[in-house]
Amino acid sequence: MQIVIKSLGVLFILMGVAYLLRPEIVKRLTEFFKKGKRIYFPGLLRFALAVVFFVGARECRSFWIIFACGIIFLLGGLLVFGLGPERIRWTLDWYARQSIVVFRVIAFIVLVFGVIVVFAA
Repeated sequence: MQIVIKSLGVLFILMGVAYLLRPEIVKRLTEFFKKGKRIYFPGLLRFALAVVFFVGARECRSFWIIFACGIIFLLGGLLVFGLGPERIRWTLDWYARQSIVVFRVIAFIVLVFGVIVVFAA
C-alpha cells in the first residue's frame, strides 16, 4: 500500500508540473467536469483517495501526515456533495475566471502536496 501512496504522490507532482507549464489544462478540466452528472466524479474520486490514504497510512513512515491527507480528501468529497451542483458550478465558473498567476500558485501547491506525500509514505 505504501507503493500505491507514493505513486499517487508522484502523480500529484506530475499534475502540478503539467499545470505549472500549461495552466489552461485546468480551465478545460473545469469546463469538462461542470457539465451534467460529471460534477460528482471529483467528489467520488476524493472519497476513493480518502479510503486509500486511510488504509495505507499505517504502513507509511509518517502516519499522521498520510492520515491528514485522507481527511482532506474526505472533506473535499463531502463538500462536493454537500454544496450541490449549482454551487459547485458557480465556484468552478469563478475559478475559471482567475488569472494565470492564481492557476500557477495552485499548481505549485499541488506539486508541494505531492512531494509531501512521497516523503511521508
